[in-house]
Amino acid sequence: MKQLRSLSGLLDFDCAARWGSFKLAAQELHKTPAAISQQVKHLEEMLGFALFIRHPRHITLTAKGQELAITVGRMLGELRAKIGALEGGDEETILRISTTHSFAIKWLVPRMHRFTKLYPELDIRLDSNDAQVSLEDDSTDVAVRYGPVTDGDPALLFRERLIAVYSPDLLANGQTELTLADLPRFPLLYETSTEMWLHLLKENKALKGKYDFSRGYSHWGVLAQAAVAGQGIALVGYGIACQDILKGSLRQINCRSPAFGRGYRFLVNSRKEGMPKVQRFRAWLVAEMDEMQRTLGA
Repeated sequence: MKQLRSLSGLLDFDCAARWGSFKLAAQELHKTPAAISQQVKHLEEMLGFALFIRHPRHITLTAKGQELAITVGRMLGELRAKIGALEGGDEETILRISTTHSFAIKWLVPRMHRFTKLYPELDIRLDSNDAQVSLEDDSTDVAVRYGPVTDGDPALLFRERLIAVYSPDLLANGQTELTLADLPRFPLLYETSTEMWLHLLKENKALKGKYDFSRGYSHWGVLAQAAVAGQGIALVGYGIACQDILKGSLRQINCRSPAFGRGYRFLVNSRKEGMPKVQRFRAWLVAEMDEMQRTLGA
């Protein structure tokens, strides 16, 4: 295994990887683009493989560069968090939260002002990242994770329910709502695959029909925004769509939901379990989830 002789190249590499540009990385680090490029080149020579593909006007990470960027970014994040905690001695006042992009954008951020109003002394650090972070170091206090769930799990916050939603802009003149009979008239939007749409159609005995599954998205948050924009009818988790439903930006088609075994769990850094900031956030989160559950029942 090759030994790294200097960490400075990793700092330059991390910055260039985040920006996708030597020029922008140079601005952040107060260096010249040539200096950044040279440091990365030395790192590549030391490692024995390329980190970037250099195009005339931009750079892109290689496959190995992408893997290293994830590791280096996480390592530097943990280092910065530890230095910050040591410098400030403010472990009680900083709450570091990790969750997915979609949950952060569509559920947590729109509600976060209610938590900060209750506890204005807390400094919130929110990391939205679909890659799971370690809860065994000081870079993260709590995490809201999305994935398979089982009833009775003490970490379970909310079992998701899939719903079909659409923008009111899709309604024709004089039409008050869309029904399952309207599905063939619009693109059916989905995340990753059409499997759950097929389950919904089967659950509602509506498999026979010509449906347009022409638009797929990698994240529920993007999928919900596409529905808000009127690009079609989306099958999405209620937790992601509920704020838009309450605001009137989305409406829900009245139909049976397919069985779905995924949801959200609340996990805690074992060394932070008893801290007041964690207990307060957990209690607030559970109360917000309970309120959302009541709107789902309604």
